[in-house]
Amino acid sequence: MGHTGTLDPFATGLLVVLVGRATRLARFVEQQAKTYLATVRLGASTSTDDLTGDVLADRADRAGKAGGPSWAELEQALRSFLGPQRQRPPAFSAKRVEGERSYAKARRGEAVDLAEVEIVVHAMELVGYEYPDLQFRTTVSAGTYVRAIGRDLGERLGTGAHLTALRREAIGALRVEQAVALDAVGRDAVRPPLAVLGHLARIEVTEEEAKSLSFGRALRREGGPPVRPTAGPPGWVMAIAPGDRLVAVGRVHGEAFQPEVVLEAAG
Repeated sequence: MGHTGTLDPFATGLLVVLVGRATRLARFVEQQAKTYLATVRLGASTSTDDLTGDVLADRADRAGKAGGPSWAELEQALRSFLGPQRQRPPAFSAKRVEGERSYAKARRGEAVDLAEVEIVVHAMELVGYEYPDLQFRTTVSAGTYVRAIGRDLGERLGTGAHLTALRREAIGALRVEQAVALDAVGRDAVRPPLAVLGHLARIEVTEEEAKSLSFGRALRREGGPPVRPTAGPPGWVMAIAPGDRLVAVGRVHGEAFQPEVVLEAAG
């Protein structure tokens, strides 16, 4: 078994767990966009960018008698995060620095200077606000730290900020409402591998072709219809056998499909 994306200790929500040969699909799940509901407290920044850290700066008096930034100011600030950008990961993160997790160095009090990473914020919505707390929902690319968005929001507003709650609502097309509680996990809770890769392009293969692919052989249709995947993002393609069975994931090169991750055992 293997999971496809760590949640922060204070966070809740969806965690996709892969079982058996489906663990080979982890990279494809991890690459999908994720949707979060975040609660931010304005007025103070912390060492971890969330409520578990030490307060670094308390700027609660920024609100004054006005009661903090207006709804319109918050919406404008949140919209400024939309699109591709560079983000500085939190010091307390799982990023590796000189072969060690960043959070391990930070806990020892060592200065951690993490390189910025390329991210994309696909969607951003302010869903609630009563100073000093606000909630926003965002859909972001893989590798994005929502804690860092909260931190940077506080900087842009001049108030300081940190996350007090974070819930992962979706990974690709999978939603937390479809999740199974830990005490209900069993054989009936396992979904077919195709359920986590529905965003990829696909080709339909026969039983004979599926058997050949299970040995890792390239699929060529000499004298028959060319190997052409259905519409989908460029790159990875699924090979689907009768009964909606995911046989393999690979790439199309010219007139051939080359499997790179095989799900069905040869036999």
